Amino acid sequence: MSPSQSLLAAVVALATLLAAAGATVETTCKAAAGADARVDYGFCVSELGKHRDSPGADAWGLAKVAANLGVNNAGGAVRDADALLAGAGGDAGAKARAAALGQCRRLYFDAELTFAGAYDEINARDYAAGKEMAAEAAALARRCDDVLAEAGVTPSPLARYGEYAAQIGAVCAAITDLIVK
Repeated sequence: MSPSQSLLAAVVALATLLAAAGATVETTCKAAAGADARVDYGFCVSELGKHRDSPGADAWGLAKVAANLGVNNAGGAVRDADALLAGAGGDAGAKARAAALGQCRRLYFDAELTFAGAYDEINARDYAAGKEMAAEAAALARRCDDVLAEAGVTPSPLARYGEYAAQIGAVCAAITDLIVK
C-alpha cells in the first residue's frame, strides 16, 4: 500500500469513527429527550458533542460527561462571582449586592462539588445517587437567581449558569435513567 493510500485509509477510518461517535451522542440525546420532557435535544447534542470524552462513549460515559459539564459550569460561575465581588463598591446597595454575590458564590461552589459527586456516583455505578446529586446540584445553582432577586440585583449577572445547570442536570439524570432501564 502506498503512503497516499495509507493516509486515505486512515482518514476514512477516522471519519467513520467520528460519525459513529456523533450517532451515539445523537441517539442517546434523542432517547433522553424522549424519556424526559426537560431535556432539550439540541442542547444535549451540542454540549455533549463538543466534550473530548464523548466520541465512542456509551450512555454511562455520556452521563459522566454531563456531570463533568455541570462541574465546569458551576466552576465558571464561582470565578465570575469572584470577579463581581472584586469589583463591588462600598455604598449600602453595593454591600447588599456583595452579600448576595457571596451567597451565590457559595451556592455555586456547593453545586460544583455536588456535580463532582454525581460524576463519582455514576462512575461507581450508583445511578440513583448520581441522579439525585445531579438534581441537587442544579437546584443549588438555580437558588442563586432567587438570592440575587431578593437583594434587588436584577437581572442576575449569573443567570446563564443557573439555566445551564438546570439543563445539564436534566440531561445527566435522563441519561442515567437510560442506563438503568
